[in-house]
Amino acid sequence: MTINLRRLKAERIAKGITQDQMASYMGWSTRTPYAKRENGFVSIGADELAKMATILGFSRDELGIFFTNDVPNKERIH
Repeated sequence: MTINLRRLKAERIAKGITQDQMASYMGWSTRTPYAKRENGFVSIGADELAKMATILGFSRDELGIFFTNDVPNKERIH
């Protein structure tokens, strides 16, 4: 599974939150650390994703919406 960065960005925009605001909510003093994660230049850690989801109004139980299932069908367990 891979973090769906497009979904993360779409949810942020839908909530009316800028990258600057998101970075501030994450505790970063500039936009750069957040922008690098949202654009895929830096990996997002599990704790960071959980905090981002909370900021966007999602519970830990809803984190699945931020993942893309990239396992080929032939390798999936049925």
